[in-house]
Amino acid sequence: MKVLCFENNPQACSDTALRQKAGPVKNIDDELRKTAMEMIESMRRERGVGLAGPQIGLLKRIFVTHAEGDSERVFINPTIIWTSQEQVKYEEGCLSLPGIWADVIRPECVKIQAWNEKGRAFTIEASGVLARVIQHEYDHLEGILFIDRLPEAKKEKILAKLQKQKQTT
Repeated sequence: MKVLCFENNPQACSDTALRQKAGPVKNIDDELRKTAMEMIESMRRERGVGLAGPQIGLLKRIFVTHAEGDSERVFINPTIIWTSQEQVKYEEGCLSLPGIWADVIRPECVKIQAWNEKGRAFTIEASGVLARVIQHEYDHLEGILFIDRLPEAKKEKILAKLQKQKQTT
């Protein structure tokens, strides 16, 4: 399973699966469970803390997480139902934008409803790093990259850096 990234696809920041809104998962079956396990393995291999369907070219509403201090989780057809008013700044990176890191402001806590790989509905309230990872991966389902959460000047600087890196490889 290959993670879509700017390094192997120069259009990744503009018009690929990374920029499209993912559609709902219709069936939680053996094929989807296999995909979820492959996503977890890819996330581990790449040393990430989350991976969303669009990052592997799958335009379905599924993501996986493994934040420090938490177990691996599968979120299918998730909906963020609440976010705290308290906002925090934290440095984020992304497997789809290797080597790019920036401070992003997001809500400190979230409450999310989803289904797991066994087809069981669940709701969790998360804070700290897990809340951050959930919001980051959820954004991928909406076609949003973390750099879109930055001030425009910072985003343009990063895009220029990515383009320059691509030209030298």
